[in-house]
Amino acid sequence: MRDQSWLDTLFPKNAERTLPWPDLPEVVTLYRPVGLRELELIQETGYQAYPPRLPDQPIFYPVLNFEYAEEIARDWNTRMNSHCGFVTAFDVPAAFITRYQIQIVGDHYHQELWISAEELAEVNAQIIGQIRVLSAYYGPGFEGEIDPETGYPVGIRF
Repeated sequence: MRDQSWLDTLFPKNAERTLPWPDLPEVVTLYRPVGLRELELIQETGYQAYPPRLPDQPIFYPVLNFEYAEEIARDWNTRMNSHCGFVTAFDVPAAFITRYQIQIVGDHYHQELWISAEELAEVNAQIIGQIRVLSAYYGPGFEGEIDPETGYPVGIRF
């Protein structure tokens, strides 16, 4: 387990930052904003799994709603690296995912789960069906070619 004491600095233990899970159906849809390289790695798995986290990324953080995922993909990912962002979605059993607390990291809809990088393989094993790509966003610095039929970068196949 990685040292996560830095989280205590950002979020003191007495700060209210979690929500209880509401009543849920048996299957829950989660969302994850990704950049182009992560999307390519997801594609390499046949849209079955998210890639391992990088050494400086101790947390895998899926989000609980499309709006927040879209905000990250559109407003953050388009300014970084490949200058594009994508919203992915995946389904998992509620009985599995509710072991993780809902974290509030900003506005009321900024809801995400903090899952240790070491637990990502277990999350991937719980994914029902395939990871879906719901939307794409491109910043002014994007240098790739967009397929006019799909709206996704050339080379991204579904």
